[in-house]
Amino acid sequence: MERCIGDERFKDTGLAYTLKVIKGKYKMRVLYTLMEFGVVRFGEMKRYLGDEVSFFMLNRTLKELEADNLIKRKEYNQLPLKVEYSLTEHGQSLIPLLDGLCAWGDAHKI
Repeated sequence: MERCIGDERFKDTGLAYTLKVIKGKYKMRVLYTLMEFGVVRFGEMKRYLGDEVSFFMLNRTLKELEADNLIKRKEYNQLPLKVEYSLTEHGQSLIPLLDGLCAWGDAHKI
């Protein structure tokens, strides 16, 4: 039986789900940072990403990625508060995709 576009919906595709999970101005940047550096503290992440991202937006992005089970947050009970972020197993499954995007960018950047 031949597939017909009239019977299909983009929102039901794997690509639509992937885009929903990673869409956002800073999500891919955060995922890339964690892929490259492993465990990263909030302040380190903020410095690495630079002034373009506000503390509020970085915090919001991290919470969204945590809610989607792509990253995990580990909080240490000490003063000053120490919080570390890393990729979950689910998030690590994105590494081949991120590697592919990096390779494409390296090959095609002007």
